[in-house]
Amino acid sequence: MGYHELKLAITIPHNFDNQFELDSHTRIAFNRCMSTPPSNAPAVNLWPTAEHALEYLRRADSIPHRVEGEATLLEFLPAKPRRVLDLGGGGGRLLALVKAARPSGHYTALDFSPTMLETLRKLFAHEQDTEVIEHDLDLALPRLGIFDAIVSSFAIHHLEHSRKRSLYTEVFAMLAPGGVFLNLEHVSSPTSKLHEAFLTAISVALGEEDPSNKLLDVETQLRWLREIGLTEVDCHWKWRELALMGGTKP
Repeated sequence: MGYHELKLAITIPHNFDNQFELDSHTRIAFNRCMSTPPSNAPAVNLWPTAEHALEYLRRADSIPHRVEGEATLLEFLPAKPRRVLDLGGGGGRLLALVKAARPSGHYTALDFSPTMLETLRKLFAHEQDTEVIEHDLDLALPRLGIFDAIVSSFAIHHLEHSRKRSLYTEVFAMLAPGGVFLNLEHVSSPTSKLHEAFLTAISVALGEEDPSNKLLDVETQLRWLREIGLTEVDCHWKWRELALMGGTKP
């Protein structure tokens, strides 16, 4: 499926909230991949495994309200970005949307999962304006030049908090003046009660958390973005533990 077809496939229906329903298999998969681990969970990352990556791809289109966050992200892109970088490209969903909305640039996707890399390369195999690079976000970003927009979708929350902050600093350095950073992310709830309410809202039970998740609150991350020098920093959209954070390089 090319990116134009992908855009059409996930167009937001007017009655999306009323129509959304998860079957039992998807509920379990969503809970495993999107819930926060216990506080004493070891620092692990399951994303290099094919099983974990494929499970995510199977249910990616069913994440509640995801299309609303994606639509808001597209609103904040520059009108004509020359270069766009996607951190943790996954199955190519976000980058395909960005390409459809801003089709005149050059696009780069980073990922480290063999399954995701294969999916990305197949999706964009015939797109000369798109390159896919293998890279683990736990490591410093490679020297790729300057970008007008750097985006990410449900990837950075798998990093340790200290690495999140250092990654944001690297992002700032790679943005052109006026460039934007937009991170559609899974964040932590302020309280355990609100976290349980998030799980209830998606019709799943507490207890099957993904140990790869290392969730952090919105406020801390917005403060970091301001501290490293971004302006116009805000949480542009939020639904419970799903949030779009962003800012602009002066």
